[in-house]
Amino acid sequence: MKTMILAAGLGTRLRPLTEAIPKPMIPVVNKPVMELVVELLARQGLRDLHANVHYKADEIIDYFGEGRRWAVDLKYSREHALAGTAGGLKLLEQHFRNDTFVVFSSDLLTDIELAPMIAFHKRSGALATIALTRVDDPSSYGVVTLNTQGRVTGFQEKPARAEAVSNLINCGVYIFEPAVFDYIPSGRPFDFGSDLFPLLFESGAALCGYEHHKYWLDIGRIENYRKGNFDALIGKVHVNLPGHNISKGIWVGKDTQIHHSAEMIGPVSIGASCQIQKNTRIIGPVIIGNNNIINEGTLLQETIKMPNGHVAPNVNMIGGIIGESRPIELVYT
Repeated sequence: MKTMILAAGLGTRLRPLTEAIPKPMIPVVNKPVMELVVELLARQGLRDLHANVHYKADEIIDYFGEGRRWAVDLKYSREHALAGTAGGLKLLEQHFRNDTFVVFSSDLLTDIELAPMIAFHKRSGALATIALTRVDDPSSYGVVTLNTQGRVTGFQEKPARAEAVSNLINCGVYIFEPAVFDYIPSGRPFDFGSDLFPLLFESGAALCGYEHHKYWLDIGRIENYRKGNFDALIGKVHVNLPGHNISKGIWVGKDTQIHHSAEMIGPVSIGASCQIQKNTRIIGPVIIGNNNIINEGTLLQETIKMPNGHVAPNVNMIGGIIGESRPIELVYT
C-alpha cells in the first residue's frame, strides 16, 4: 500500500528551533523525527513512500535519498509554493489513483498500528478514515465526534477546553480511497482539517474515525517536543535508539569521547562525534545531539542540546532546550 508523508510544512510552532532545521529533520533522541516515521512505516510493511517537501527541501532529500537505508522506496514532490496538506496530496494524484492509500504526518511520535486501522477502513466502506486518539486537553487540536458505527458526526477546531464536545482528536494519520481526489480542487491551497474533511462531511460522503490506543504525540510544539524526546528516551514509545548502550540507560554515538571524570546518570543519549570534558555532570533525562562539546565543569539536567555546538564551561542548565549552532571542529585533550 502506498503512503504519503506530509513533510512540506514550515514548522512555525517550533521556532526558533526550525530556523536552522526543517521540521521533518528535528531530532528526537538523535534521529530526525521523519526517520522515526519511516522506520515505523517500514516495520509495518509500508515501503512505497512519497513525501512532499518545501522548506529546506534539499536537507531532507540529501538525508533520506531514495530510502534504501530503511529498505523503502522514497520519492519526493517539491512544492515551490505551499499547496496545503490536501493540495500537496492532489499534486501526487497520478501516483495514488489506483488503490487505497495512507497519509502520515512527518512530525508524529507514535506507535500506531496501521493494519487494524486499514481493516476497519475496508469494513466500513469509508471514503476516508481519520486516526483518532483521546487527550486530556483538546483545545489545541481538531476535535471529532463519532456515532457507534465509527461514522463522523461533527468537528470542532481547537475549542476552549470547557466547550469541547469530545476529547477525541485528529492524529494526522489518514486512509483514503482514490475517489477522494474528486473533492480536492487543483491550483489553490487546500487543507485536510479546515477544507477537505468538512467538505466530505457536508456532502454526505462516508467519513469515518478510528480510535487507536497506542502512544501518540504531535511534536510540532515546543512543550511536546521536549516531552516526546524524554518519552522516547525512557521507552514510552518504540524508538531504535542510535549509538551503543555503554551502561544502564546511557547511549553513546560513534567517535564520542567522554572524560573519565565525567559523571552520568541515565537516561542519557549522546550523539556521534561529541566531546564530554572533565568534571561534567549529566543527570538524565538528557539528550545531546551530534557534534557537540560539553565543556568542563558543566551540569546538564533534564536538558536537550541539539546538534552542532558547545556548552560553555561551568554552566548549570536544568530543564532547557539549547538550539543548533554552526558545525564545529573538535579538538580532543
